[in-house]
Amino acid sequence: MLFSDRSRSHYRNAPVHEVICQLRFPTILTINSVEPADFQDAIREDFPQYARRQDIAAPKVTGLGGPNPKVEQQPPITNYNFLSADGVWKLNLTENFIALSTLRYPGWEEFARQLDKPLASFIRIYHPSFFQRVGLRYVNIVSRSRLGLEDADWADLFAPAYTGALREEDVREDAFTLCSCDLQVKLDSSCQAKIHAGPGRIKNNAPGATQDPEVKFIFDMDLSMGGNVPCTLAAGALETLHAHSTRLFEGAITDQLRTAMDPE
Repeated sequence: MLFSDRSRSHYRNAPVHEVICQLRFPTILTINSVEPADFQDAIREDFPQYARRQDIAAPKVTGLGGPNPKVEQQPPITNYNFLSADGVWKLNLTENFIALSTLRYPGWEEFARQLDKPLASFIRIYHPSFFQRVGLRYVNIVSRSRLGLEDADWADLFAPAYTGALREEDVREDAFTLCSCDLQVKLDSSCQAKIHAGPGRIKNNAPGATQDPEVKFIFDMDLSMGGNVPCTLAAGALETLHAHSTRLFEGAITDQLRTAMDPE
């Protein structure tokens, strides 16, 4: 089973590494060309740190099918970054999307509360016509050593849908150099999820950083709602995606892992 109807649980040892919420909207050119001073004033109490960077846009190919197709470089996109005082929360604003992310997830209610004011301020100041895509992504990284599960196999901790080959008796788990699963599944008439699951090592790309030798299990859920979502329904859309994420996550883990994560 991919989905579970278990009631939602809070885990003291939750494996959430990063949570990202992104809402995409039709291009608003003023965001790319004018400093968002009014927006900063509205959110500065919660996001006092500010920086901006220039992101390289993907090139545009024109004239496909003709004798002289051209690759046209697009102007850079300004990405405005607003951070909380402790650096735990980051808000990104570009001409195409607004996003909130954190590496220290406190639970859904607090995450939604952190988004409420910036999202309301963005809608009030920029008047987007609608949201083309509402996305919610959970990157979970399970460490057996952290949970006291060093003697457990991944097949003991995750459902068969994500550990198929790891369950074969004639091959040891550590014989696999790659064994991941990538799914794309419809959740309802307007929502879908892309899921990447499998064991691997987490690389630290910082110069001279010591690499972690432990093999961990990555369970990455990217849920989204498409179509033209009215601004007034954005919060409800995120609640729907969160509910789907709970069913997927609870369906992915076994009782052994659930117990080790220490449900409240």
